[in-house]
Amino acid sequence: MTGRMGIEVLAPSLLAGEGRGGGAVQQRTRPSRTLRLLPAALCLLLSFAHAAAPTTPPATLAPAQEQRAVAIQRNLRCPLCDTGESIAESRSDISIKMRSSVREQIVDGRSDSEIYTFFSQRYGNFVLLDPPKTGRNLLLWSAPLLALAGGGAVLWAFLRRKGTAAPASAAQDAEPYDSYLDQVRRDTGGGPG
Repeated sequence: MTGRMGIEVLAPSLLAGEGRGGGAVQQRTRPSRTLRLLPAALCLLLSFAHAAAPTTPPATLAPAQEQRAVAIQRNLRCPLCDTGESIAESRSDISIKMRSSVREQIVDGRSDSEIYTFFSQRYGNFVLLDPPKTGRNLLLWSAPLLALAGGGAVLWAFLRRKGTAAPASAAQDAEPYDSYLDQVRRDTGGGPG
């Protein structure tokens, strides 16, 4: 019996390909059909869950609040758009979220300056199409006025200098200088006049 028992014990291991024999056949296991469809079913389930998720409807605003929201949206720049368009004009996802945030903050009773401060803290002063006139921005706002004032001062000084020089030369020469007339006078020996 021990001989027979030894063969029975070795036979299953040979069938599985664990033995030293070269003629052992290995079996491959194929995934079952349900395992192959599991990722597709999971994706389908997640898409249905996302579609069925409750979405917050946009806040309804009174006509005056709606005008205020549009005005604020026109003064905020889309942080992703390279063209510098406002969030009211942009169709990017972040602009849509920013418009919704503006509407929510108006419903919450925040002032325009509080809303602008909220967005400038989150995205920097770049997001404001009309940046505040303080700090370094004050220099940018005042530079054109300073250049205009400097140009006016230079023009005034130039015209003042030219205006004082003209009467002095007019007093010296009563008649304009003509080189041809001067040559004729010398040749004829005629005097001035």
